[in-house]
Amino acid sequence: MKITRILATVAALALCSPLAAAAPLAWQNKALNADARANLLVGAMTTDEKLLLVTSYYGTQVAWNEYRDPGARRQSAGFVPGVPRLNFTPQWQTDAGSGVATQGVAVPDLQRTALPAGILTASTWNPDLAVRGGAMIGAEARASGFNTMLAGGVDLLREPGNGRNFEYGGEDPLLAGTMVGAIVRGIQSNQIITTIKHFAFNDQERRRTTVNILIDEPSARMSDLLAFQIAIEQSSPGSIMCSYNLVNGEWACQNDWLLNKVLKHDWGYKGFVMSDWGAMHDTVKNALNGLDQEAGVQKPADYVYRDKLKAAIADGRVPMAVLDDKVRRIARVLIESGAADNPPTPDNRIPYAAHEAVSQADAEEGIVLLKNDGHILPLAGTARRIAIIGGHADVGVLTGGGSAQVYPRGGSAVHGEGPKSWPGPIVYAPSSPLKALKAERPGARISWADGSDPAAAATVASKADVAIVFVTQWTAESLDFPLTLPDNQDALVDAVARANPNTVVVLQTGGPVLMPWIDRVRGAVEAWYPGSKGGEAIARILTGKVNPSGHLPATFGRAASDWPRAEIDGLNRGEKEIFDVRFSEGAAVGYKWFDKNGTRPLFPFGHGLSYTSFQQSGLSAGVKRGTIVASFTVRNTGSVAGKHVAQIYVSPAAGGWEAPKRLGAFTKLTLAPGRASSATVTIDPRLLGMWDSARPGWKVAAGKYRVTLASSAADRGTSVIVTMPERHLPAGAGVAK
Repeated sequence: MKITRILATVAALALCSPLAAAAPLAWQNKALNADARANLLVGAMTTDEKLLLVTSYYGTQVAWNEYRDPGARRQSAGFVPGVPRLNFTPQWQTDAGSGVATQGVAVPDLQRTALPAGILTASTWNPDLAVRGGAMIGAEARASGFNTMLAGGVDLLREPGNGRNFEYGGEDPLLAGTMVGAIVRGIQSNQIITTIKHFAFNDQERRRTTVNILIDEPSARMSDLLAFQIAIEQSSPGSIMCSYNLVNGEWACQNDWLLNKVLKHDWGYKGFVMSDWGAMHDTVKNALNGLDQEAGVQKPADYVYRDKLKAAIADGRVPMAVLDDKVRRIARVLIESGAADNPPTPDNRIPYAAHEAVSQADAEEGIVLLKNDGHILPLAGTARRIAIIGGHADVGVLTGGGSAQVYPRGGSAVHGEGPKSWPGPIVYAPSSPLKALKAERPGARISWADGSDPAAAATVASKADVAIVFVTQWTAESLDFPLTLPDNQDALVDAVARANPNTVVVLQTGGPVLMPWIDRVRGAVEAWYPGSKGGEAIARILTGKVNPSGHLPATFGRAASDWPRAEIDGLNRGEKEIFDVRFSEGAAVGYKWFDKNGTRPLFPFGHGLSYTSFQQSGLSAGVKRGTIVASFTVRNTGSVAGKHVAQIYVSPAAGGWEAPKRLGAFTKLTLAPGRASSATVTIDPRLLGMWDSARPGWKVAAGKYRVTLASSAADRGTSVIVTMPERHLPAGAGVAK
């Protein structure tokens, strides 16, 4: 009897112990699907607990942020407390699309691998590589203790001076949607969720909270919204982040048409909508018009949901069912992703060497060889004297600024440049192209000039066989930029080119820039922001250890006036003044605008040179399963292995689209010298149609369509004609469904 009492006492104490394994709650039953589990969880919550899940506080512990919850991860973007009583996970939220970004000041133990900028990844035209890059940064997010990554950006490159173009996927909806969707798939493979952004038309940063974008529905559906739709179909992101701007008179985060009609109804999106940080305006409108989670609250008294939403529910302005739907959406994606059952624990065990190899591979495949007169590149063995000039190439490579800023391992190689406060400072990843070139060409005499004095740089260049000038343009969130290079760099290139006819320019920019010197140099390379091992990647491209295969995801013009708006509006607007910007180009974004107006670009969309040559042939096309399927052959006719991007453009023989043609499909092929490969691609049927507002959906007109196999948007290529029957597709139709 005594033994029985002792055992009973021990058992009772064990049950009371915090170390004892608690019985699973009903919602934790893994035999049920995510929808059933989310319903059980919502049913078990009190109203106050539900309200916990719909507000995300700024996670960073910095002076200006009054809300500093100890549960937040250090220097992070956001924090949702979760529901401790029900053992439901908090959300630990981190920026952004190129890696785990640090908010506030750089902290040595929070330095992470920087994937190249999104626009460089788009330049690879290789979705499989994008998945690998996404998986890498997602793994670092989980190892850092995050279950939500605020990536990736899909807004089309309408404004070439937009300060966030470097985060996005370029100007074409198919390319941007496909490449960003691939990055997101990779990130979410780590049992964390992503946040595709910024929904929608966040195409400028200047006065982004007060600009009212005016665009008609067909144009919207066939451009930016199609890019979002494709990315969502291909990746099933847990969340969508709505943007700061207004769209047709209503802020995006309380825009019923965008959030309820398009996203949730037409596209059947099951995830949740979070706001951009501080983009909320009206509790009732936000709640009723589709915003599920407000984000970026910096002061406990400044939130739009929580007590304010509770009051709106109590007095009948917002039904309780609306709150339940928001909580159910949030819970479902956290359960479905595995983030709820397997919360991340910061352990910082990151295989940096392996991850930096992924970053370098991405950079090597996305760097674009723009010009190569006389085969100045790759650097020949006869180039024994090489001058490296400018761009801090002696110490590092440039990265983009703002909330996406990743502080790479080793910290910034340059200090004291750019804004002293956010979105600065300017950060250079400590990967020196100069040092990497010396390692690749140990027998060469490599000299250096910092480029601050064009005359001194010209003297150094005059003594070299080849001069390589590195030019930079830092871009960042909250700012827009002119298309001219800063700091007198155009004059630097001119001076060097006059001193040495064998001049090559390496650009590190966040988007298209003007190149008034392009006819006076023999070579040009667009390296974008190439990430943690960008210096090594650039050196391997220049020396031919890697054959360049990047292709432009955006058009480079000859003058600012080549685009619909020569200058971004907002510079002289009042801080709270709402003003209109009409997208008069409609769906004719980028190369479509250039085509429509007969404007010859400096470098067209899809352009990219190689150290070998390719021949495209045997194009055929026909109608299968209601759309066009095209087949062709590509042969490597040169002497070195290379990768080729085959591009299919489509156009109606009778005209009538927003522009003469659209990108319909693409594929990237790897070919040994002399080898050929055949490929077959399917055109997304939406790319053959126009948006039909009268019968909401996509209308493919009956008639003849030209299918063109080309190497860029400016290449005439070879074409065949296909006859299509009339077809109507519903608003939510997509090839991934």
